[in-house]
Amino acid sequence: MNRALRTARVRRARAEDAAGILALEQHFPGDRMSARSVRHLLRAASACVRVACLDGAVVGAVILLLRRNSRWARIYSVAVDPRWRGLGIGRRLVLAAEADARRLGRDGVTLEVREDNAAARALYENLGYRIDAVLPGYYEDGAPGIRLRKPFAPPLRSGR
Repeated sequence: MNRALRTARVRRARAEDAAGILALEQHFPGDRMSARSVRHLLRAASACVRVACLDGAVVGAVILLLRRNSRWARIYSVAVDPRWRGLGIGRRLVLAAEADARRLGRDGVTLEVREDNAAARALYENLGYRIDAVLPGYYEDGAPGIRLRKPFAPPLRSGR
């Protein structure tokens, strides 16, 4: 097993993780969150934020949003430090977000991804996400996006 997978720990984010999450945001070409937004999301009841930590440092994060009037959760952001990409950390973060959504009674998860982000699209496809909509000019640099959706199977009910 890879060292990163063996030792990276995914946990609920805390206020002191804000700087690490902001550092991950610097790896995005645009549409970055501000320090104020990150601090707000860490406190918000309408968000579940998880981080992956390796040797005490934040190496990945996922932000799941929970709208009060929706049965669906939305992954707002998934970020992994480029030095640790391709090792399964992003997958573990997405699975943790899905577990939170299930635990909170949501019907599934949606997210948006850049159309040209082949690695992220492959990850989501392998996890069962399917294209729900194409979003022309979705990102601040004019790049198109894709909305993906993954419904959860309804729980099996035992009959008598």
